[in-house]
Amino acid sequence: MSNNRVSPQRLSDVIMQRLEAMILEGSFKPGQKLPPERELADLFGVSRPSLREAIQKLAAKGLLSSRQGGGTFVSERMGSSFSDPLLGLLDSHPEFQHDLLEFRHSLEGQSAYYAALRATPADRESLTSAFGALKASHQLADPAAEAKADAAFHLAIAEAAHNVVLLHTIRGLFNLLQQSIAGNLSQLFEKETSRRQLLQQHQALLEAILAGDAEGAQLKSHEHLVYVEAGLRELSDRESRAERALRRARSAT
Repeated sequence: MSNNRVSPQRLSDVIMQRLEAMILEGSFKPGQKLPPERELADLFGVSRPSLREAIQKLAAKGLLSSRQGGGTFVSERMGSSFSDPLLGLLDSHPEFQHDLLEFRHSLEGQSAYYAALRATPADRESLTSAFGALKASHQLADPAAEAKADAAFHLAIAEAAHNVVLLHTIRGLFNLLQQSIAGNLSQLFEKETSRRQLLQQHQALLEAILAGDAEGAQLKSHEHLVYVEAGLRELSDRESRAERALRRARSAT
């Protein structure tokens, strides 16, 4: 019968699991500095030596890193699923941007759906703040600033969805998403009506989530991406026609 006995779990392992869960759920983000040891120990109701042991175990796993005199940080690698070389490849091959848009349809539609169902008051405040930042950047007419705010708004939706797999997939895509949005906006900025329409679409998406309309939020997400895709395709077709016309003009001379 002695073989059936369950060994008591070490306190440091319990703390480690709690910290892991907080990293997974997005309470602690990649690159974020953890609160001081005393504050964390009070939060968990444990001694500082037990907390320190848990932090050392997470550091050994590569989830945390310590800086001399600077505290403990969540590993930046938690948010780097898509590497810089891949970003460079996709940037140099714009024909694959439509593949990314198709992928976004699936991820962001689901994020919007679950955000509408699960958003807490704190999530709603974060979403409203993220949209406010997007609206402010829209006034600057700066594609880079607006792309950063746009991507941050979509990341806030993923956080409000409370699905850790969706969250970390979209967070891993963040740099790629931001770069893609910047490229899309720089092209769509050619039409002022397009810029206004994009902002209105984001507002409609926000309102559906805040209203708890899951199916409506998913629909608004898809409508937004369909609009972007159609706009980019129209610009691409226009450029192709212009290039054909130029080739014909050259061959006639």
